[in-house]
Amino acid sequence: MSKFTDDFRSRISNVKTTRWVRFAIVSILFFLWVIWMGNPWLGLIWLLLLDIYITAYIPWTWWKKTKGPVRSVLSWLDAIIYALVLVYMIFAFIGQNYKIPSSSLEKSLLVGDYLWVNKTLYGPRVPQTPIHFPLAQHTLPILNTKSYLDRPQLEYHRLKGIRSVERGDIVVFNFPQGDTVCTRIPNPDYYQICHDLRARGIEDPKAYILAHPETFGELVVRPVDRRENYVKRAVGLPGERVRIINDVIYINDKPIQDADNVQYNYIIPVSRPVSEEKWQSIEVRREDRGEAPMQDPRDGSLFYDVPLTAAAKAEVEKWEEVSGPLVRESESGLYDLSGVYPIDAPYGWTRTDMGEFWLPKKGMTLKVTPYNMWFYRRLIETYEGNDVKVADGKVYINGKETEWYTFKMDYYWMEGDNRDRSLDSRYWGPVPEDHIVGSPVFVLVSFDEDRGWFDGKIRWDRILRSANPDKSKSEEKNW
Repeated sequence: MSKFTDDFRSRISNVKTTRWVRFAIVSILFFLWVIWMGNPWLGLIWLLLLDIYITAYIPWTWWKKTKGPVRSVLSWLDAIIYALVLVYMIFAFIGQNYKIPSSSLEKSLLVGDYLWVNKTLYGPRVPQTPIHFPLAQHTLPILNTKSYLDRPQLEYHRLKGIRSVERGDIVVFNFPQGDTVCTRIPNPDYYQICHDLRARGIEDPKAYILAHPETFGELVVRPVDRRENYVKRAVGLPGERVRIINDVIYINDKPIQDADNVQYNYIIPVSRPVSEEKWQSIEVRREDRGEAPMQDPRDGSLFYDVPLTAAAKAEVEKWEEVSGPLVRESESGLYDLSGVYPIDAPYGWTRTDMGEFWLPKKGMTLKVTPYNMWFYRRLIETYEGNDVKVADGKVYINGKETEWYTFKMDYYWMEGDNRDRSLDSRYWGPVPEDHIVGSPVFVLVSFDEDRGWFDGKIRWDRILRSANPDKSKSEEKNW
């Protein structure tokens, strides 16, 4: 014992002051993290930090005694591992960058925006899939293999945050129907593919998909935190009653006001093509307007189908190319508005008219019937892990007939600001709380894919700009 004590004292006495300072800082940060996690057993990891920084019983830096190229390689490897661990902790518990891939939130967020997403606002999730490469969501680039290990899987647990999700928040979350994907056809999602196959008369879509990997690729099941990231605006909160009538969202029978930048698609009749300059003047992307006007199959007239804000609509109406009044796409009769959640349900809902339904709140008990189980079945079965059966006009949960169910999580209704071009809760239902990632704080940098590097590709005016200007204005008014 005396020999160990003497050795321990000797090791401590030989530690430089600067290393003690670094160890103290790391220890403070570590114990703050342990308190935040709420698990005192994690404090035992501090002994490992003690050895890394102070006692060095484990030869962590053995490679420094090597010579030649081996030492250089191991030096770089040591730095990379240290950086990856640091990135892992930041991305898991503080925040991370995120790219806007689609136009569902224009004009609030633009395609090509790179955002910093704050995970501490709602409280970060303890990683449910703890062993994963921190710079890849689910697939390693180049290698095209999974970036995570399926085991171990931890139960959902969220640390204390600053506040809960509020109406009007722009929220980043894991795609609810991203639990199962066909690797060759990630969009539309697996459930839409199954629906389309059934419409073609294929009774067992899953078996068909597995039998045709050359078309669909591998059928992959992903854990919650490794699913694709989506970003939408929270419009319905847990415990609220929601209904949509003619595109107006009603919460507890009261209509809510659209965000300032909400867009709806309009049919724009034209006598000739509109110039690129005019489209750019109202910031309509080429992908959203097409290369040329379309032809109405009913009378052969030319038109564009374009998402517009109220201000952009007023501007377009002045253009000399416009040959008639603008009509909302949903009122034009040119498009099928069905196919919304819950798919195949006998509700007759459309993109513009849905409801009414309750958004479950944790601890809320709702009466369940064969009719409303079209809406709630996925929540109870897929998200909350129960076995659900509906037979002979009765509902069975985990083998027991029941008329009531108490929900384990909060659920949110998310919609995009680009209403007629947004795949959101209208198509895949409520978002469970364990899918919530965080809220974007600001734009890191933004690139316009329709422009060249010397023609305004970098949107300088968006750098470090608020990622939710509508919410900021609302909070300023309340203040």
